[in-house]
Amino acid sequence: MAGYKIVSADDHMDMSVIPPKLWEERLPAKWRDRAPRVVDTPEGGFWHVDGESFSYSGKPKNRAVPNAISKAGIDDNGFRPSTPELRLQDMDLDGIYSQVIYGPPMGFRIGDAALKAECLKVYNSWAAEFSATSPDRLTVLAYLPMHDPAAATAELRRVAGIGHKGAVVSMFETNTPIYEPDWDPLWAAAQEVGLPLSFHLGGGCHTVVPVPQSWKIEAFAAVAPMQLDEALVVMVFCGALDRHPGMKLVLGESGLGWIPYVIERMELEARNHGPSVKDVTLRATPREIFDRQIFATFEEDRLGVELIPHIGVDNVMWASDYPHPDSTFPRSREAIEDVFKDVDADTVRKVTCDNAAKLYHVQHVAA
Repeated sequence: MAGYKIVSADDHMDMSVIPPKLWEERLPAKWRDRAPRVVDTPEGGFWHVDGESFSYSGKPKNRAVPNAISKAGIDDNGFRPSTPELRLQDMDLDGIYSQVIYGPPMGFRIGDAALKAECLKVYNSWAAEFSATSPDRLTVLAYLPMHDPAAATAELRRVAGIGHKGAVVSMFETNTPIYEPDWDPLWAAAQEVGLPLSFHLGGGCHTVVPVPQSWKIEAFAAVAPMQLDEALVVMVFCGALDRHPGMKLVLGESGLGWIPYVIERMELEARNHGPSVKDVTLRATPREIFDRQIFATFEEDRLGVELIPHIGVDNVMWASDYPHPDSTFPRSREAIEDVFKDVDADTVRKVTCDNAAKLYHVQHVAA
């Protein structure tokens, strides 16, 4: 890793670290009385909206699973990842130059679509300000409102205008499936403004629901990355990527091991069924579309690293997953050396630096 800096392509800004007064202070006046707000309880602060609790805030009194910061023995009041100076300190400790940061996981659970859209606008504006404190090192992704294609498209154009470098699409939260033509304006806008779109793990399971301190959390975590297979295949076969060859799509925290099989399967089914398909005719093959436009992120995936030649060395990006419990923080460089110990130096550089730096316009990656 001598000669270049590490770029982590998938880290987090969880709901628990969001400033407690963010929406109370920033939502437009007509929405402010329904703003998500933190309510103090004997177990600690919890986010509430419209009478429902949906996440803890800050540092819970009884954390079921310690996050990577507390496991490292670093002092944290619960808001360290959302304090730019402290986050940068942790990145320096971990040997990470730049982070691509995903926001509240598992969806932003607000039932009213209009209220949720307004809250996401506030979050996206705050996220742009956060990134602006160190633009080359901090890339917080915007979140698009997915109740309506027009709303998502308008917000994508807005966040591109305020400096965002990418946006997240929650495919499991849509009223209209993402493969329908209604979404074409969003894909066209993504190509036009040059912002990569991301699907991140967190949905798609039908029978297993994560329950802390239960076997169900293990089961969910084991299969959650593979739920992105549907996102991958529908975006290829519906023609969205083929019609917009300049659009880039990231599979966030997908892992790698399952991807070569799905690519091979898509190639097989395109040959088997393609001649009889009447509604969409692909100009490129699934393999060509993947090579040209799709990226996958991973953390520690030994089998996946072995399979990088079958995925595409230009399509894979390493991540530390800070500050989640399974993050490689604060020993990310050791983790990289371990998982890539039998891999050539050019591949390691592309996967841990160059691919993400090119996609998200990180400039100063020379050591």
